[in-house]
Amino acid sequence: MKLCYIGGGSRNWAWVLMQDLAFEKEISGCIELYDIKPEDAKTNEIIGNSLMERHNRGRWTFHANDSLKDALTGCGFVFVSILPGDFREMAVDVHLPEKYGIYQSVGDTAGAGGIIRAMRTIPRFREIARAIQTYAPRAWVINYTNPMSICTRTLYREFPGVKAAGCCHEVFNTQKLLAAALEEAGLAAAGTIRREDLTTRVLGINHFTWIDRASWKGYDIFPYYRQFVDKYAESGFRGAAAATTFAAGGAGLSPEADREEALRRKYFSSSERVKMDLFRRYGLIAAAGDRHLAEFCPRSWYLDSPDHAESWGFALTPVSWRVANRETLIRQAEAYREGAKTMFPVESGEEGLKIVKALLGLGNLVTNVNMPNRGQSPDLPPGAVVETNAFFSRDAIQPLAGEALPLDLRALVLPHVLAQEGIIEAVFEEDREKAFRVFSLDFSVQALPLKDARALFDEMCAKTLDSGIKGG
Repeated sequence: MKLCYIGGGSRNWAWVLMQDLAFEKEISGCIELYDIKPEDAKTNEIIGNSLMERHNRGRWTFHANDSLKDALTGCGFVFVSILPGDFREMAVDVHLPEKYGIYQSVGDTAGAGGIIRAMRTIPRFREIARAIQTYAPRAWVINYTNPMSICTRTLYREFPGVKAAGCCHEVFNTQKLLAAALEEAGLAAAGTIRREDLTTRVLGINHFTWIDRASWKGYDIFPYYRQFVDKYAESGFRGAAAATTFAAGGAGLSPEADREEALRRKYFSSSERVKMDLFRRYGLIAAAGDRHLAEFCPRSWYLDSPDHAESWGFALTPVSWRVANRETLIRQAEAYREGAKTMFPVESGEEGLKIVKALLGLGNLVTNVNMPNRGQSPDLPPGAVVETNAFFSRDAIQPLAGEALPLDLRALVLPHVLAQEGIIEAVFEEDREKAFRVFSLDFSVQALPLKDARALFDEMCAKTLDSGIKGG
């Protein structure tokens, strides 16, 4: 098979894929690595092929390709993981709003930063969609880029015939927490329940996802989770879900990398108090990391200040850490490339390869996925990208129907769905004034006087956007 990886110079998701492929014995083929920085794709070609030579000889090859046309032509699958812009622009997303008292723990999906990032990202995903339509219209597209819902929706709006799904691991970590709750209740020894053994039904949107049904071996998990929440809601609980986003790329590297991992856990883990508080408020299990969940709620709940966030058991991730971590990974990539260090494969627990194999007909799969709403979320707007379970089989993804969210919870989720639809429409229409109206109504912004919201929006746009979207 031939798989095209857009963002193939990645030192995160591309490394995760490499390491998972080192264990893969049923399928084989070539990974075409395309990146706007060809030198990074070339480095990953060398790293990937070296890893395969040592651990999975002859089954997979990596090829850096500086032509998107050539990389896409003839491929059956496309992975997309790109950084829209650079960390200087991300610093604007995350930190410029702080001068108006707006604090963000991530800044890539919701909030002031999430909206501006979306305005940068949509034009790039339109280009990707057009390229796929031209050179690989029958390929399955698996998107890892945030803002997940907006990126996936853009693919479908630009190329309605695209076969795309957005994949996110936030639900997986919540499943690990539910397994810990069962073990805490004495139903099994600590560390013996795998998240894959649980059955959960997922509703909502990416990074603001909810579980309304959960079971394990015939047990309804909700009563046990309620006991767990009653025990840990005030003190917090750590240990069920590591910060897995970067784990495969950083595993087994060096003492320096181990220190980086400690910092990473500081900035990417939480004590789960936000999701426990939301469970007490709404009765459904919030199924994303606390750092994401907090940004979808009124800022007075969890994000009034850095100290307020810390009191809820999570930290604001500074972009300066991401910059420093990038430099560490660049040095690591160079060491891999030159043979000074060796990448050792570690299975990530991600499901990208499982999805590929299911779509090839090598076993069915049910997992959470982000796709346009075709009735699987009956209370949310048709066409908007929602996150639910789906059934994966040969050349088919069938989203599974859920039930409506409770009305009080729907009132919290729906504004974000409408904002996502609104910002996509504004960028497609090149209407910056419409984009500002969406921006001004976000939970993080709407407490500002309108003149301050306008000043913040204009400054963020001036410092980060080159999309050509017109001024008001």
